[in-house]
Amino acid sequence: MMTGMKIKLIVKILVLLIIIGGVFYWFRLAPVNVQAYKIVKGTVVNEVMGTGTLEARIRANISPKISGLLVEVLTDQNARIVKGQLLARLDDGDWRQQVEVAKSDLDAAKATVERIGAEIESAQATAVRARANLERNSSLRKNQVVAQKELESAVESNDVAEANIRRAQLARIEAQRTVEKSEASLHFYQERLKDTSLCAPFDGLVVRRNRDPGAVVVPGTSILDVISTDELWISAWVDETAMGLLASGQSARIVFRSASDTMLGGKVARLGSETDRETREFIVDVDVLQLPKKWAVGQRAEVYIETGRRNDILFVPQKFVIWRDGQPGVFIDDAGKAKWQKISMGLRGKENVEVTEGLSSDKIVISALPGTDLPGAGRAIRYDKP
Repeated sequence: MMTGMKIKLIVKILVLLIIIGGVFYWFRLAPVNVQAYKIVKGTVVNEVMGTGTLEARIRANISPKISGLLVEVLTDQNARIVKGQLLARLDDGDWRQQVEVAKSDLDAAKATVERIGAEIESAQATAVRARANLERNSSLRKNQVVAQKELESAVESNDVAEANIRRAQLARIEAQRTVEKSEASLHFYQERLKDTSLCAPFDGLVVRRNRDPGAVVVPGTSILDVISTDELWISAWVDETAMGLLASGQSARIVFRSASDTMLGGKVARLGSETDRETREFIVDVDVLQLPKKWAVGQRAEVYIETGRRNDILFVPQKFVIWRDGQPGVFIDDAGKAKWQKISMGLRGKENVEVTEGLSSDKIVISALPGTDLPGAGRAIRYDKP
């Protein structure tokens, strides 16, 4: 007959065995909750990702050609501008005076040309009379009507008249050159006067105002930074391993960090031909086909460039792919139990991958729930119907 002490020991042993059996069942035999995905046909897009900044393809610094006092800045940051619009003005008082002086010099030079022209006409008239007098005295001398001295005087008068014509003609050439010099000088000062007005080189946007009235500026001093809004692109850094996949004209998706929930269209404009020697990345410029409501030059964005697309194919989300011994595979639902299945993959996208072998349509692939481990092969599983 058992004593009370033996009965208590047997009860404890039975309870311990039940606990051990429950633990064993829970960890080895009980169905594991998993997430499931039903294999269907669809589209897989392969994309190359790059990170960069919004830049203007055409931009300019509005700076003067000449030194001077800045007296007006007629626009401000974030203002729209049109080609030829007056943006800033330098003090033009000195240049206006120089233009007036140059005009006076030109008028004087032209008057000199006119005066010398009159002198040439007078010299030519004198030469005509001297020549006629010489011919008359030469004829009279042959007939011994006049003395030799009078003939010599007529010759001298003719020579002087001819010399006066040549001297006047040379003076006119000199005066004409003075006119040309005066015209060039006037043109120079007129151009410098125009340079005191700084105008927009193209339609666009003022992105920065760097100087205010009262500043003394010199050539190269930036007064305003302006950009053309007709051509904006993302200058993105892309890993050099993707170089062979990229080409101009490829479609792209753009995500601005200020609007991370919105995908905007883009197109590859050009590829860089130099790789950074430290990061091993190169520049890819992607045209922005649509801008967000609010944007700023220099803001960060990600681009996803489409390099391949396959339609109507079997695919599986990337997160369901498990690698074993260098081979890709998935866990599938095999009559309520987890089973490892080797697969062959084709085109790989950002989220999905093409399955070329190993799976058929309507198969269920499984993966661990967040915070849990993947069940082993042969383990019972349960999940919500996908």
